[in-house]
Amino acid sequence: MTSPYDTQPDRAFWRKAVTQADKSAWPGLFEPKFKIRAKTAVATAGSCFAQHIGRALRGCGMNVLDAEPAPENMSPELAKSYGYGIYSARYGNIYTPRQLREMMDDLLEAHVEPRLFWEKEGRFYDALRPGVEPKGCDSLHEAQELRRDHLVRVAGLVSVADVFIFTLGLTEAWIDVPTGRTMAIAPGVIAGDYDPAQTRFHNFTYAELLEDMEAIYAFLREVNPNLKLLLTVSPVPLTATASGEHVLTATTYSKSLLRAVAGEMARRHKKVDYFPSYELVTTWAQDMPAFEDNLRSVRPEMVARVMSVFLGAHGLTATMPTEAASAEEVGADTGEEADLVCEEVLLEALRP
Repeated sequence: MTSPYDTQPDRAFWRKAVTQADKSAWPGLFEPKFKIRAKTAVATAGSCFAQHIGRALRGCGMNVLDAEPAPENMSPELAKSYGYGIYSARYGNIYTPRQLREMMDDLLEAHVEPRLFWEKEGRFYDALRPGVEPKGCDSLHEAQELRRDHLVRVAGLVSVADVFIFTLGLTEAWIDVPTGRTMAIAPGVIAGDYDPAQTRFHNFTYAELLEDMEAIYAFLREVNPNLKLLLTVSPVPLTATASGEHVLTATTYSKSLLRAVAGEMARRHKKVDYFPSYELVTTWAQDMPAFEDNLRSVRPEMVARVMSVFLGAHGLTATMPTEAASAEEVGADTGEEADLVCEEVLLEALRP
């Protein structure tokens, strides 16, 4: 007697692939569609967890692009607080696919929407990336010119990258009603004032997310036909939800949709791949704790393991620090998200 499972590999069976697996390496879990080599020009973007990916790649000497390098003589700490060197451009955290899609729409003409700037105590902030100027700009004109220059640099980045790595983080967003544009965070958290008549909450559906990702991929390939897209999903839970649900179920909803969309994109397109960082961190089958005591921050040892699996699959194991290496070496945070630049964590301060 035969069955269709007779010819399946070991990785298709839970006992072999999970229960008995070497959980420091997870063999067979990730088999890249395309390889990232030392000279591959890589661009990174996404939610907070994506910062780990960029750091690990840079730590291995990879060619991680930087379209907006920090000014000379600026200290690393100050540069980081102003959004330099965190991603491949100074766009701050991009939490939702809609944010990235709308930024792509702006690129070709370096379009700057005048309304999408906030004022606080005489300082001006870009509502689409409010964290990159932590003290704000002296004038609205300066803030707008900084955004225009940013868009020009991102357009150049897309045109020269070989692989664009995007980490999907959230489905929840705040939308400016008059323009229909998606902001990085709700007004009133960093700057601006919340007005329910001018700002609405939106929780993106699977169909909307998939449409946005298809539009992003089409734009990237139009500008750069050889560009490949690598998707990941952040395993970090929501800090807070405005959906009306319990934050636990809201997190499950958000991550489930993002994971499904990433998988569908990888299934549809030969040059789109998915790396299971989400599964590696959140599976109950891991043999060590994944999160810090706050149950949100991913422990440095787990970040190192995730990146070891990723780099090992690309043949870069020899240059990857071990799990015992310091948090600084592996690009991990040191607990309580202290080493990540993440606007979302500010929501915690709103509710003592």
